[in-house]
This record gives sequence, structure tokens and C-alpha cells, in this order.
Amino acid sequence: MDLMRNQFGVPQYPADDVRRLFVLLAAIELLERPTQSAVADLSGHPREAVDADVQRLREEFGVNLHKVGEVYRIESWGDVLKQRGVRRHLKAT
Repeated sequence: MDLMRNQFGVPQYPADDVRRLFVLLAAIELLERPTQSAVADLSGHPREAVDADVQRLREEFGVNLHKVGEVYRIESWGDVLKQRGVRRHLKAT
């Protein structure tokens, strides 16, 4: 599958592909100040979908992720996802 990439080289997975959530989570982890706008810019994720998809990460994968003011913080990756494996989806080939 040949994936389109955004200006930062991040793969743009189809809307129904769970790897889009992994890219979102990896962007939150990577950014120094992961606000909704910054995460959307890096990941290519629609800005208006970030909060809903953060909630999906909590519900479906047990990620302990909070928004403090405007900034997202990952407290725990839960026991389903592996940090290193998720990170790879931000740079997938």
C-alpha cells in the first residue's frame, strides 16, 4: 500500500485505519507542547477529530491520556499498546 505523506513525512492512513490513532498518540508523545493544533499539524489528523480520537485511545486501548489546559499528557500507555511499536507508525515506510 502506497501511503500519501504530509509535509512532515507522516503517513496519512485512511480514516477507518486504526493506525491513524497510533500516529495521533505518537505525535502527542513527540511534541514538546502537544496542543490540539500542534498535534493536528504534525499528524495530519483533522483538528476537530483530535479530542474524539483521544477518547477512543482511552476507551479502546486503555491509554491514560489527559488534557491539562490546552496540552495533552500521556500518563500511561496502558497494557495493550507498546510505545516503541506505536512510534513506528509516525515514520512508517
